[in-house]
Amino acid sequence: MKFGTSGLRGLVTDLQGHASALYATAFARHLLDAGLAKAGDRIFVAGDYRPSSPDIAATCIGALACAGLQPIDCGAIPTPALALYAMSKGCASLMVTGSHIPADRNGIKFYRPDGEIDKADELAITRIAAEIGDTIVDLTPGTALNEERQAIELFLSRNRALLPAGALAGLKIGVYQHSTVARDGLIDVIAGYGADVVALGRSDHFIPVDTEAVSTQTIEFMRGWAGEYGLDAIVSADGDGDRPLVADETGTPLRGDLLGLIVARFLETKVVVTPVTSNSGIEAAGSYRVTRTKVGSPFVIEGMNKATAAGETAVMGFEANGGVLTQSDFAVANGTLTALPTRDSFLPVLATLFLAKQLAKSLSAIAVDFHLPVAAADRLENFAVETSAALMAHLRVSPANLAAFLKPLGAVGSVSDIDGLRVTLADRTIIHFRPSGNAPEMRCYVEAEDETAASSLLEKGLSLVRDWAKSQ
Repeated sequence: MKFGTSGLRGLVTDLQGHASALYATAFARHLLDAGLAKAGDRIFVAGDYRPSSPDIAATCIGALACAGLQPIDCGAIPTPALALYAMSKGCASLMVTGSHIPADRNGIKFYRPDGEIDKADELAITRIAAEIGDTIVDLTPGTALNEERQAIELFLSRNRALLPAGALAGLKIGVYQHSTVARDGLIDVIAGYGADVVALGRSDHFIPVDTEAVSTQTIEFMRGWAGEYGLDAIVSADGDGDRPLVADETGTPLRGDLLGLIVARFLETKVVVTPVTSNSGIEAAGSYRVTRTKVGSPFVIEGMNKATAAGETAVMGFEANGGVLTQSDFAVANGTLTALPTRDSFLPVLATLFLAKQLAKSLSAIAVDFHLPVAAADRLENFAVETSAALMAHLRVSPANLAAFLKPLGAVGSVSDIDGLRVTLADRTIIHFRPSGNAPEMRCYVEAEDETAASSLLEKGLSLVRDWAKSQ
């Protein structure tokens, strides 16, 4: 088990049982040791809809109780809903989810009373887990008082206050429900603003939906629904509801970083913190100051914390997957949107639909109006971590290696090594190779002048990676 860009991840067979109890116990001890909780304090637990989540959550509840805390069961709710509810109570929380990865894997996200844990917390939890190791022998699943209704209602109330009454009237919106824990809440809130909502694709089995690299099958589904129902947009989220998916009137997904930009304008933010993988056109797209980070919400949160510590106001962040984090409070239609420094899918969905209604424009036209470089991303799944590491080491060892590897694509112009290797080629196109931080995947991000060029560059980039792996 190890921490990735957002939480602990691993195979279900490795996480169930001992590992779940071990890391829940280590988290509890870290909270107690750091003075972030005291014996008897409540700690909130929730999970997503993947088959293994209830079992892992029950094991965590049992372990947390043994560690001296009082677990509260929040059922199956979006991660931002759990974080909001726990923070409103001044308590820590734990979310069992593998987010967008397949159902044979799962994970745990940890939250302090003041929000998502950072890298220092991860190191402390990992150290404690190593110290206590095999001493965890009580794996008895626990039960706890259930506050799912209260938690989801607080989150929905937050989103019902975001826009003016009737703000989405006249729009016809599809909600791709699949197996996301956000499915019912999205319908509730969007319909509450007056939109005509069509529920689509609800599933009883877990479907891994990656909002940053939307699968061809998902796009085909959405394009079919868009035509069949005459939709203005289709919206969805990943498994735990912290990353949005918004498709335009043709069923074509909008980039997550475009959604983040729309939120930045909606909130009139002054500082944007976003990873290096977000579109290179972000800096020129608004009047805010931009800070670039490594990939992962802990790094975005670190950047937001530094901004507020320096006296900045109206600070927010977003990732290329579309998840939006708010470090500051912002004025909205019906009051104040309080800070929620963890990824949220509802805010970008609602802000984007509202912009379409305000401008009386299609989402495809709005996307064009932002004049961002065309970006694309995809991944090689089941790509061994060891192979990824070997490739990255090979490319970093000398400029000659990198130049030779990329020669079929063009000459190397400049290189950024903030997270992975992001290369601007001589023709100003961009290709970025980055191993996933929490799954056996190699991700590739590209930018080019048009969709054809971006698709071609992405395909060629992934082919280079495949060919190199086969040659080893």
